[in-house]
Amino acid sequence: MYLLPRTCSFSLAVVQLRVSKIKADNLGRAQKLVKEAAGQGAKVVVLPECFNSPYGTGFFAEYAEKIPGESTRVLSEAARDCGVYLVGGSIPEKDGEKLYNTCSVFGPDGKLLVKHRKIHLFDIDVPGKIRFQESETLSPGNSLSMFETPFCKVGVGVCYDIRFAELAHIYAKKGCQLLVYPGAFNMTTGPAHWELLQRGRAVDNQVYVATASPARDESASYVAWGHSSVVNPWGEVIVKAGPEESVVYADIDLQYLADVRQQIPITTQRRNDLYSVNSVQEG
Repeated sequence: MYLLPRTCSFSLAVVQLRVSKIKADNLGRAQKLVKEAAGQGAKVVVLPECFNSPYGTGFFAEYAEKIPGESTRVLSEAARDCGVYLVGGSIPEKDGEKLYNTCSVFGPDGKLLVKHRKIHLFDIDVPGKIRFQESETLSPGNSLSMFETPFCKVGVGVCYDIRFAELAHIYAKKGCQLLVYPGAFNMTTGPAHWELLQRGRAVDNQVYVATASPARDESASYVAWGHSSVVNPWGEVIVKAGPEESVVYADIDLQYLADVRQQIPITTQRRNDLYSVNSVQEG
């Protein structure tokens, strides 16, 4: 019923990078940690949201680049030199007069596979705790983003995108078995919802979910929660970083995914005669 790829498991690495105000340092450290991950056998490596600059509306314009540009050239070279699929977290992207929060994915040959502009902008207001309005400086993306590997198909979202179950469901319907979300939840939403949302997306769709956060920096204007994680199709957290800079690894076992789907066959039990979720526009 579920067709398995030629390789039923592979190693995934999530890089929880310490991000500073010095772009060159961020790029150099990212390159070093991707190389470290590849040396440990990782075939897919994920970097965090806004890995090349501090996260904040006051920084996006200053650090923004066109794609291709300095940061994506570093990502392309790292993917090619290490022979990995590299999910390049996200960077502030400048395109004409607009800025986007953009994730670029590169194949082992260094070629750009997909460019995902964050679809759902992080506009929240929790009185007494946090107010943040990405829409003050950023524009939203308008397309879904998936890419193929020899192991499985992968769906891409950025941070706030994880809150929207419909996006994950469409990715799963289209054959994605791994969903990756570079993200930077904060000290209010992180402890409340970071793990909950990952487990929800994983168990709802019987897929693996990986998230990559910047490391926590208490001195930053926006303090990231950290705790980058990988969750399996049963909804279990199989690896989780702490708050500090680190690389964590997980085996993505597609035979296990197939077993879970066979044991609890929600895909065939879904009442498509009563309800459905469909994409309107794709990349």
